[in-house]
Amino acid sequence: MRDRVIRDEIHRDIFVPSHIARLIDTREFQRLRNIQQLATCHYVFPAATHNRFSHSLGAYHLARVLCEHLAEVQPGIISEEDAELVSIAALLHDIGHPPFSHLLETDKVFATFHSHEDWGRMMLESEETEIGIAIREVLGVERTGRLFALYAGRSEHDGQEIAPFLKEIVSSQLDVDRMDYMIRDQANSGAQIGGFDSARVIRALRVDEDGHLYAKQWGLPAIEAYLVTRYHLYNQVYFHKVNQLTQEYLVRVLSRAKELANSGKLSLSKPLMNMLCNEELSVHEYVRLTDADINGILMDWADNEDSVLSGYARRLVSRRDYHKSIRIGELDAEMSSNVIPKLLPIVEEAGYSKEDIITASIRKKGYMPYSQGIMLEDGRDVIEHSPLIRSLSLPSEQALIFIPEDVRDKCEFVAREAIKPSQSRLPTS
Repeated sequence: MRDRVIRDEIHRDIFVPSHIARLIDTREFQRLRNIQQLATCHYVFPAATHNRFSHSLGAYHLARVLCEHLAEVQPGIISEEDAELVSIAALLHDIGHPPFSHLLETDKVFATFHSHEDWGRMMLESEETEIGIAIREVLGVERTGRLFALYAGRSEHDGQEIAPFLKEIVSSQLDVDRMDYMIRDQANSGAQIGGFDSARVIRALRVDEDGHLYAKQWGLPAIEAYLVTRYHLYNQVYFHKVNQLTQEYLVRVLSRAKELANSGKLSLSKPLMNMLCNEELSVHEYVRLTDADINGILMDWADNEDSVLSGYARRLVSRRDYHKSIRIGELDAEMSSNVIPKLLPIVEEAGYSKEDIITASIRKKGYMPYSQGIMLEDGRDVIEHSPLIRSLSLPSEQALIFIPEDVRDKCEFVAREAIKPSQSRLPTS
């Protein structure tokens, strides 16, 4: 196998040595081509159909760039072996994702539920998966153990120290995973939110005497831009109300399919039967699951005689007859719980059911400094230096209530009456 250069839409040329290509050319890694990065976001942003494969390559590339930078500005801080290990950790960090990424990472869908981190670990630890075999060929048993220890955040392996910054490059408040997906998601969604200069962020990073990453003072504006970009991506893309609604449709259609299949009323393909009904799902069976298994059946389900299954599927395949959100911008979870019982009679009187009141919760934690915060060279968190970052640190919560469009106006009137003490704060359009 030869070295290769992969052309990427974001980073342009990504150099891949032949032994790393050995990892990429495995069934488990290639599967990521068929796992969409942003789940149902393409119902809002049509071009947001990029996948976990390209994102994983991007994270690998940024990890290499960051390790090379640290080796240059702080000679001896990272060995060539650990630099390669960190890059591989970034490459494989998403290998365990289910179809439609985080959205279907739930026991509402999977009869056998594990987090994507656990599925990824099982894939890599297996001596029967292609990636499990390849990782041992590339790294050997000892370095493979060190890779697993790095993923787990351990401080040593087999008596050898693992500096904290090695894990922080892959997973922290300012890691290569976040940097790549933010740039990639903005580019593919088309959201105009300013962006940030990842190259300058990387150039500002150093390792302190305790082995943690920190940034030089002059890098603060680039970090501010990074955090502002993250804030706007959540507001405008990830938490878009139609994205929230279509996510709920997809989870509900699969949950209904599970219910019908378990009662013998719906026949499923082998992959979907494994996902929805197999309570002893193996790694071998899991890696055969992709978005295609779901996309390929939605058309059939849209014509199914079960009105619940067909209702959700039809909305997804036609993108019409969507539920509409109640236009109360400051609705929170407590308000929502008080409002919903008052909406149910209106919905049922119009011929709908309680299933037609769909809720979603948007929780914004904001930037919060903690043990893996973003530190500057004076040892203080960036939040202590930047009024802009302080303004991004306030947590907030918003509840969304979706109801059939023809009863929205009536439901909104009732909802406003129910929360009248705070009426003066509520928008009217």
